[in-house]
Parts: sequence; C-alpha cells; structure tokens
Amino acid sequence: MKSRNSLLLMAFASVALLMAASTPEEKTSGAAAGEKWVAPASADKIKNPLADNAKAWKRGKKTYDAMCAICHGTKGKGDGIAGMALKPRPADLTSKDVQSQSDGAIYWKLTTGKPPMASYKALLKDKQRWELVNYIRKLKK
Repeated sequence: MKSRNSLLLMAFASVALLMAASTPEEKTSGAAAGEKWVAPASADKIKNPLADNAKAWKRGKKTYDAMCAICHGTKGKGDGIAGMALKPRPADLTSKDVQSQSDGAIYWKLTTGKPPMASYKALLKDKQRWELVNYIRKLKK
C-alpha cells in the first residue's frame, strides 16, 4: 500500500511538473488546436519485440496502473483524475484512432511524449514501454 501511494504521488508530481514546464504555446498547440498527434512514418517500421509474448501485457498493466491510469483512467478512456485539468485531454486509448495506430507509432509516442503527455524514455526501459503497448492493445477488447 505504501509503495502504491508513493507511485501515485510520483505520478501526480510528474503531471504537475509537465504542466508547469510547458509554455503557453505548448498548452494550446497540437490536439487542442485541432491537430492530430501523428508519429512519423518511420515509427510504423518499428517492430514490437514482445508482440508474441503472452505475459507482456500483464506486466504492462502494472506499469499502466502505476504511471498512466492517473491521466488516462483505469479503463483507458482518457478520464483519469489528473487528466481532467490537462489541455489537450488525455487520449482515449480504447478509441479507433489510437487502436488503428501501429505498435511502433504508440511506442514512439510513449518514448517521445508531447506536452502534456510525458516522455517515458528516461523513466521506463524499452521493454516496459513495449509492455505498455501490449497492454494498450488489450484495452480495446
């Protein structure tokens, strides 16, 4: 319980830091300005090394619950408590728009980030980000 509270506190702090660090232009650009966040075409060529790993999504769920649910919600609908104050709002990970993206594109977005979405390149290992991709795929079912 204590470690879960610590993870939640860390997630809240991350969101607050991102909001404080983004410029006014960043807060109103992208999806808020009607633009879709599109990964570069090269991201579609990145292959998921855990695509056939049946256990990877379960580890991804643990990471999601600790790091992502605070903004994206427990079911991935973009309705997490911390996400309510963000502009643009967190993506609905169950949506056709997200689910139609390649694994490589989702991985690229997790790695790169775009305010208010954090970059997880330094916070999560490559394997953890791929596990998240696999869990995001499970959200559509």
